[in-house]
Formats: sequence, structure tokens, C-alpha cells
Amino acid sequence: MGELPCDAVLCDFDGVVHLWDPDAMNTLDRAWGLARGTLAGVAFESRLLHAAVTGRLSDEQWRRRVAEDLAPVCGSPTRARELAAAWTALTGRIDTEVVALLAALRGRVPVVLVSNATTRLETYLASVGLSDAFDAVVSTARIGVAKPDPRVFAIAARQAGAAMERCLFVDDTLTHVEAARAAGLRGLHYQRFEQLRDAVAPLLG
Repeated sequence: MGELPCDAVLCDFDGVVHLWDPDAMNTLDRAWGLARGTLAGVAFESRLLHAAVTGRLSDEQWRRRVAEDLAPVCGSPTRARELAAAWTALTGRIDTEVVALLAALRGRVPVVLVSNATTRLETYLASVGLSDAFDAVVSTARIGVAKPDPRVFAIAARQAGAAMERCLFVDDTLTHVEAARAAGLRGLHYQRFEQLRDAVAPLLG
């Protein structure tokens, strides 16, 4: 048997393993009588989001800040907190094909989750039954830097016990994949399951 194509798989969470309804936040906007994109615009404002995914704000602090920023357009702090609570209660769905494929891969190489996440990630993984689905979890809120910072990839490779150039990095965000490639990793811009299946087929023999 020839050399394996990589020694570890580093995989993003949202957009690969875990999928959100793309219209869920807009549905909440409509229910609260807000313009489409209002909730997302506030929650994912770049500086605020960066603070949340690098751990400078806890998940709870981030969501409180979102509620505070929504208060003027919601009409009252109470309605804004109710909207933030409804948003927090949203759940995505697990792509069971991807999870099964990653489980099969773990018999051959380490599989590390690498997510631009808030401090909620570990609790959320437990709630959806994925606490033990990876050999290691790299949450950017715990390490203080976020993708596409190359330090994220170096940390993830160390967690996998593999050289960076021997890691396959899988992410649905092209800029993150490009950054990983620039750092020396092999990158897969994930858009559909078949891409991942074909990319890792040699690992499964």
C-alpha cells in the first residue's frame, strides 16, 4: 500500500458538518416586524463577531450586546431580548453523511474540528450528540485567534500530531481555505459532500 495522501483531516463545523437554515434569521426578522437582514447585520457585525469568536466576549456577553444593539429597532429592550432569545434557541441540522465519513476516517487518521466559534461550541456539540465525534476540537474562542489567521492552522496541526503540509483542511469559506494553503496545508473548498468523499477516498482504501 502506498503512502497516505495526508496524515490528518482538519474540518470546519458550520457549513460542513453542521448546516443552518439560511432563512432562519430572516424569519425572525419578519416575526418581529424588522427589515430582512436586521438580526444578522447586528449579530455578525465584523468587530463584534470577531470579539466573540476570539473569546474576548463570552457567548452570553455577545448575545447580550446583540440584544442591546437591537433595542432601538425593536422598540424596547424587552422585545430585543426576546428576539435574541429566539435567535439563541435556533438549531441547525447535522449532515449525517459527513459525520459518518469523518467517523470512518478516524480509523485511519486523526480528525480535528477547527471552528470559528464562540464559547458555546462545546455545549452545542454535546446538545447535538457530537462531543465524541472528533479526535480534538480547536475552538477559536479558546485559543484567542480566528481563521484565517495562520496560527489557527498551526495549532490544529499540533492537536492532530501532524505536520502542516500533511494536513487536509476542509472549509466552506474560500478565504479560510486560501489562508490554509498559504500556510502550507492542503485545502478543500467544501461545497458538496461528493467533493469530500472523493478527496478522502484514498484514506479509506
